[in-house]
Amino acid sequence: MAPHEIDRGFAVMADHSAHGGSSAGNIAAHRATYDAFIKGSVALTLLCFYTLVALVAFRFAGGFGVFLGFAGLIVGIVTVLIDLKTGGQKWFMAGGALVLFGLLTAMSVG
Repeated sequence: MAPHEIDRGFAVMADHSAHGGSSAGNIAAHRATYDAFIKGSVALTLLCFYTLVALVAFRFAGGFGVFLGFAGLIVGIVTVLIDLKTGGQKWFMAGGALVLFGLLTAMSVG
């Protein structure tokens, strides 16, 4: 892929065969790949925590536990996607929604 595609948000692996096997000339592609890997890892970790809290809500929450669990999952997926689309540097929206979802689940369990 061309360098202009990296600028538009497409993270691609560096092509080692294009420049004789050395990776020194294509450090921008390596950096874009690493940044995309870190953002994807954080997003996946947040989604795992949302799923964990939803499973607690399904099992231990009162009569509206199923609604609370599914609503939390939907809000979690949306907030993670929004934070990922806006750059994924701070993750305040997804983290704050996760804390709120956890508190609501904890209040409905107790």
